[in-house]
Amino acid sequence: MSSQAATAPAALPVESADASANKALVVGIVGIAITFAGVLLSGVTHVALSYLVGLTFWTAIAIGMLMLVLIHHIFDASWSTVLRRQFEHGLSAFKWLLVLFVPLLALCFVDGGGLVWSWMNPETVIHGGHTVGHDPLYIKKAGFLNKGALVGGTIGFFLLWMWLSARLRKASFTQDSDGDLKWTFMSRKTAAFGLPIGALTLTAAAIFWIKSLEYHWFSTMYGVWFFANCARAALCIGVIIMVWLWNRGDYKGVLNTNHFHSIGMLMLAFTVFWAYVTFSQYFLIWNANVPEETFWYNLRELNHDGSTNQWWYVGLVILFGHFFIPFWFLLSYRFKVTKHIIRRIAIGMLATILIDLCYNILPALKDSHEDALPFFSLNLLWVATSVIGVGGICVWSYLRSFPTAKLIPIRDPRIGESLTHHE
Repeated sequence: MSSQAATAPAALPVESADASANKALVVGIVGIAITFAGVLLSGVTHVALSYLVGLTFWTAIAIGMLMLVLIHHIFDASWSTVLRRQFEHGLSAFKWLLVLFVPLLALCFVDGGGLVWSWMNPETVIHGGHTVGHDPLYIKKAGFLNKGALVGGTIGFFLLWMWLSARLRKASFTQDSDGDLKWTFMSRKTAAFGLPIGALTLTAAAIFWIKSLEYHWFSTMYGVWFFANCARAALCIGVIIMVWLWNRGDYKGVLNTNHFHSIGMLMLAFTVFWAYVTFSQYFLIWNANVPEETFWYNLRELNHDGSTNQWWYVGLVILFGHFFIPFWFLLSYRFKVTKHIIRRIAIGMLATILIDLCYNILPALKDSHEDALPFFSLNLLWVATSVIGVGGICVWSYLRSFPTAKLIPIRDPRIGESLTHHE
């Protein structure tokens, strides 16, 4: 049975794939349309930042898939070979994510450019009645934080991710036909220069898109924090796809218990990694107690009158949902290899990653007292519709790519080891 599954093409019929893809496309278009219509109720800035959450969430998943494929090749891994193909299909979403980013980039040229990133408009009033254009800290950072850098950088990031993805997909898909080892070497070379490119671009993207919303804040850990979320999100989506294909019958005879155990161990490793990075950042800022750094956390804990705001409780949800709960469950061998349990763990981790992005982005919306707007507000509705909308487009892209290649890389030199993977 393993041999038959290994040599069979993707089992999803073309008609079924087209129908499922079309449904996902409709869901995506409707979700995005509802999000954009929210401008009539909440205004451009509120909807734009909520849309940024949805876009960043799905872009993080795609970046995580790209980095995991590159890591797979640089380490010449064997166990993950049968899973790699699904990540390669997921990489097809980058071009559509760039298209979906265009409305946010277009807002950089509307009404002074400060509708999303306030520092783009030099007339934006900040604390003390000063403007961005006269803020010494912004003037020092203006060489990096400027309209051209953000717009050009964003387009450049996506083009680089698309280029790396195209090379990886071409090598992998073509090898199914001719079995030539040159494609394996091409993938390894791509991984050698792709990993530093990926690390630098995802760091710059996180700083431009998210961290610069509060440009006064300093953090040297932000790119690492974003990478941790990217990798965890991709692993969680990988688990959901694995269980979906197993339940459909595609992966039966291909996956074994050890594949689930191995990806579960990676989820555990990145859970600890996220906790280490996040705790280090918080502890260093708390211990130094420098106002230029502590204000970012104060905004997410207290109102101007000293009362606790909703974001403090959101921080607790992140603490337990991001670390304590998944850490406890992923310590168990049984939970990692029981398909419905590890899928639930993956869904819970994905939900917490989304909440973490809300925690980092939405407090940029403030009231007249400069307090962060509550977590439970109309903005949460636009976050939900944007996640569904952008997600529908990404699922559509994945399903369109799915029937174009074999279920697994049947002529990869490591496929035999992967099919017989053991702990």
